[in-house]
Amino acid sequence: MKTTKKAHEMSREELAAYIDQSVLKPEFTQEEIRKYVQEGINFGCKTVCINPSSLPIARELCKGTDTKICVVCDFPFGLSTTISKTIQAEEYCKGGDVFELDIVANYGWIKSGMWKEVEADIKAVCDICHKFDTEVKVIFETDALSLDEIKKATETAIAAGADFVKTSTGFFTGGKSEGATTEVIQTMMDVAKGRTKIKGSGGIRTQEHFFQLIDMGIDRMGIGYKSTPVVLGLSAHKVSSGGY
Repeated sequence: MKTTKKAHEMSREELAAYIDQSVLKPEFTQEEIRKYVQEGINFGCKTVCINPSSLPIARELCKGTDTKICVVCDFPFGLSTTISKTIQAEEYCKGGDVFELDIVANYGWIKSGMWKEVEADIKAVCDICHKFDTEVKVIFETDALSLDEIKKATETAIAAGADFVKTSTGFFTGGKSEGATTEVIQTMMDVAKGRTKIKGSGGIRTQEHFFQLIDMGIDRMGIGYKSTPVVLGLSAHKVSSGGY
């Protein structure tokens, strides 16, 4: 995202517009989901990123606000069949109020060099979502990939019609868990050249890192519910009292 301002010059509202607040932990109670979705709304985040079973809560709370709904699909492994992914995507999007859908690419296929299959898998979901004016973010799980694989995956997602490429799920357990490093984000940007947007997720827990990625020109970031107030520079007292 091209901006004339540096991150440290931005208002809290401008900074919050970069954030998809993640409310994805599978062990969350309904009460916790409501709490963290509402906090994302109160912070002014661009979206709240939720699991499909949380759609009724998000629809209730986000209605009439400036915070939109981002739902994950085939998350966090991306290993469903293509037809299953498209059925899931259509089920989530047909209500007309899903702003964005985050789908996990089959990164085992990426590592196997199955580029035609990867492109067809992503394109099938994009074609469904775009019928409902829902944008698609494709998660690569970059911690599992080499930089060359990330480059090729970015080009493949662009060819498939993806609106965003995204680094991580935040749930990878097969190795290092670095997420949205500056090296990975720059690699994706260098390939994309403005043809698709870039979302960083995983490991963005400090304001310094958050600001650094904004100044690089990132479009969006997935921030965990605990880290949103940190990157926005809000005090613990303000958050606990609702004073934001």
